[in-house]
Amino acid sequence: MVDVDEQRFTVGVFQDVSWAKKGLDALRQAGFPADSLTILAKAGPEAEALIEAALGAAAEQFELAGIGAVAGRGPLIAALQGEQRDLPKLGLSRTMRRVGFQPHDGRIFDALTTRGGVLVAIESDPRAADALALLHSYGGGNAAIGAWTGRV
Repeated sequence: MVDVDEQRFTVGVFQDVSWAKKGLDALRQAGFPADSLTILAKAGPEAEALIEAALGAAAEQFELAGIGAVAGRGPLIAALQGEQRDLPKLGLSRTMRRVGFQPHDGRIFDALTTRGGVLVAIESDPRAADALALLHSYGGGNAAIGAWTGRV
């Protein structure tokens, strides 16, 4: 059985850094604080610069099963780590259930990020629908809200 975290996330994957920047700018303009945002992408100078500019701190670097070297920062990463700290070993596809997503969602987020997409997540239960609308409006592919507790 997979433990489900009580945090709620809205997640989407942008096709590249420039699309992600537009989406992140829109989220900030809508009042979503930087500490509610997570950015995860294949490691590289552009992704690292985006994370630092958007979140105000340097990206964490780690290896992620299925993707390879990634840069990321934010509350989703901590939630996916779990008590076992096994996110690097299990990858997105097997840990997204911890925040209420179905296994097929995890595989989609994993595949899109592997292809160079930039995963953006917003921790915001009361404004999840607003976050979802902004992700869709600015090109966040496969954007979805994690399921509520008890549905997984």
